[in-house]
Amino acid sequence: MPIGTGSELNFISWIVTLFLISAVMAVGDERVLQLDSEFFWQDSANWFGGLSGVELSSDGGMMTVVTDRGRALQAIVHREAGSITSVEIVHSVAIRDAAGTILRKPFTDAEGLAVDAQGQYYVSFEGQHRIAKLDVVNGVTTPYASLAKSEFLGENSGLEALAIGPDGTVFAIPEDTDGDHFPLYAFKDGARVVTAQLPKHRPFVPVGADFDGQGRLYLLERTVTPLGFRTQIRRFDLDTPVPQEITLLKSLPSRFDNLEGITVWRDGSGQTHLTLVSDDNFLPFQSTQIIEFSVTD
Repeated sequence: MPIGTGSELNFISWIVTLFLISAVMAVGDERVLQLDSEFFWQDSANWFGGLSGVELSSDGGMMTVVTDRGRALQAIVHREAGSITSVEIVHSVAIRDAAGTILRKPFTDAEGLAVDAQGQYYVSFEGQHRIAKLDVVNGVTTPYASLAKSEFLGENSGLEALAIGPDGTVFAIPEDTDGDHFPLYAFKDGARVVTAQLPKHRPFVPVGADFDGQGRLYLLERTVTPLGFRTQIRRFDLDTPVPQEITLLKSLPSRFDNLEGITVWRDGSGQTHLTLVSDDNFLPFQSTQIIEFSVTD
């Protein structure tokens, strides 16, 4: 039976309602997160896009990102009244191997980014699964940890989320695994151990992580639906035998684009913020977003 005009209007109304609800209900716990900024970042360079890992300076003014086509960028973030007004790229370099040779596929898929208290950057890669130290000035990487392909479900299920704990330990979380938990890997002194098991909230999978000043782990997760991407943020207290978690955000489809990177930072007044970036997959119908929240608890 053909869809009549009334049915078409009902369908359109349903879509409009869905997006309105999505806009209102993007934050799962409004007591904890406050949306501060939604910025669409554009640049004409042919290498711009695919942002997958992010870190901000302690004052939130300098942003460092890596892309899944093997490039590191640094940019100044301008804000007015706490909201991003512009982003100015000041440095861009192709990521290279230890000999200084520019990485080529399949070695270019940088996914996670983290920085320690001494300013040393670490980057995780999928496909050729590994973690490397990164010199953001010249793009040179030096090996830190290498993992066998057999440890992952596939080339696109590697170490997406990378973070450094308060004591300098490097942590990583794979994008997908068998079972009902994601292992939290810790790398220190040449050894790798599973320090916690994080319960899965299907259909979401990990894509980014960072710690706050209290040692709490923020886990960015995403899933894709026929109506667009969905985003979830969970926060874990790891000081208990079983990690205690709270869901801070669970968006409906298309509220945000493909958010893949997260960083936690604190401004001069002591306010904690989350900054997230999206991977546009170099597709014209997607966008590069920077989303920022204030953490109120």
